[in-house]
Amino acid sequence: MSVKHYSNYLLYALTICSSSVWAQSAQAADFEKIDLSGFVGVETRFFTQDPAHVGQETGKLEGSVIFQPEFRYRSNSRDHQFSFIPFARIDSRDSERSHIDVREAYWLWLGNDVEFLAGINKVFWGVAESRHLVNIINQTDAVEDIDGEDYLGQPMINITTQQDWGRLGVYALPYFRERTFSGSDGRFRGPLVVDTDNARYESGAKEHHIDFALRYSHYFGNWDVGLSAFRGTDREPVLSVNNTGTKLIPTYNLINQAGADIQYTQDGWLWKFEGIIREGQGDTFTAAVGGLEYTFYQINDDAWDLGVLAEYQYDGRDHSAPSTISDKDIFVGARLALNDIQDTSILAGMTFDTETYEQFYNFEAERRIGENYSLEIRARFLSGSDIGDDTYPLSRDDYIQLRFSRFF
Repeated sequence: MSVKHYSNYLLYALTICSSSVWAQSAQAADFEKIDLSGFVGVETRFFTQDPAHVGQETGKLEGSVIFQPEFRYRSNSRDHQFSFIPFARIDSRDSERSHIDVREAYWLWLGNDVEFLAGINKVFWGVAESRHLVNIINQTDAVEDIDGEDYLGQPMINITTQQDWGRLGVYALPYFRERTFSGSDGRFRGPLVVDTDNARYESGAKEHHIDFALRYSHYFGNWDVGLSAFRGTDREPVLSVNNTGTKLIPTYNLINQAGADIQYTQDGWLWKFEGIIREGQGDTFTAAVGGLEYTFYQINDDAWDLGVLAEYQYDGRDHSAPSTISDKDIFVGARLALNDIQDTSILAGMTFDTETYEQFYNFEAERRIGENYSLEIRARFLSGSDIGDDTYPLSRDDYIQLRFSRFF
């Protein structure tokens, strides 16, 4: 993020948070619980092949340091809460991956059946494992990893009510966060670098356009249902080559999106579905992901639980919309939880493109060491990618990653 954009982001954050602090200053003495936690981690990536594109730093090793403290306050009456979670990474290879963000910085007031939140927060919607279609509030922090599971903090005002007929939340998003991209010396990019300093917007207000979102959720017996609507700047930019043919320019369009996420639970079965309808990027299109998860409990008379997963991904967008690799793909995977004192867990999966036959393999494992330490192993591999395929620019970026973290 450029200094200009980060300064604007912090200004919005401080404006919202200062009004929140003022609103509850009269009860400041009421706070009785202050929690300080978080982690510091050391991360090493080993790439199995040398980089493919001009400008990328040579060598197969990449190291970084991560620091994420968490400050939480709660009043004696529990109706006022404050959370502050900054995030920082220093990377040895990619200057764009070295970045600072505020993941959370909000004040939350809890009434009998109403919640009011102001500040910066992360919101997650959805039920699917392989793709999060309806999850649109937060921007993807794409320099963290290629799986799209990391998100930037989003300034917002959120009012939510919980009633017998369900939970309804309304969101006003007064500042837009641009997606992060790898720099010229980093991995996970194509032959052209994304020029984040010259982003274009359909809205004349640019990043100051106020977005709105609405979500209703409730359960009906074994069914969990979520319905959402979004109107504002799309979190996925369209990338186009600049006039000199040297960089990619991101363009952020205004969209309308309606979404639904549904989950049916019975015994060890979870049936999952997410679908959206979006307009504003070429022709109106639909996209969906659906599948199942079945868990075998206490296998081999041990405490181990094994979940098997299968999902199908469909996307009907045309070339005017941001490109996606999840159009007609099949995902299969397994999740193993040992349920031991060390919280050992393993997740492995493979996504297969039914048209181009590309395969993406993912492996993740985590285990706690002692009281305050943890070790994470992650591996990503691409196979079957040919020239012209969407994943071909990343076909030399297979890697194995180790992260050692100290929690406090």
